[in-house]
Amino acid sequence: MASDRKIYKFKEVETHNKTKDCWLIISGKVYDVTPFMEDHPGGDEVLLSSTGKDATNDFEDVGHSDNARDMMDQYCIGEIDGKTVPEKRNYIPAQTPAYNQDKTPEFVVKVLQFLVPLLILGLAFAVRHFTKKE
Repeated sequence: MASDRKIYKFKEVETHNKTKDCWLIISGKVYDVTPFMEDHPGGDEVLLSSTGKDATNDFEDVGHSDNARDMMDQYCIGEIDGKTVPEKRNYIPAQTPAYNQDKTPEFVVKVLQFLVPLLILGLAFAVRHFTKKE
């Protein structure tokens, strides 16, 4: 590895976790993959999900080609200080909208699916009753 490459602490690397600023740790090296975000075959979500941790297992589990491995060199910006990488990643769940427990819109639709035919049937009987000749 070139001597001009920097040694990064984990705390610094983990802050680069956005589409416009994305760094990964793979096999002890730090990669700035920001320019590659739009071109990554798996999409930028895959890369973003590997930020804030040692992404070596994520990278190896996919089975990248030799060509992909060769491309990595152009994005390598340094090495990680292994002593600063936590052994276990703290899980932070994705921000999702609150769960609608009573499912009000779905309930209203089901009630209407039941009531509307009954109303039509009632209307038909009323029309028949009032228009019936005696």
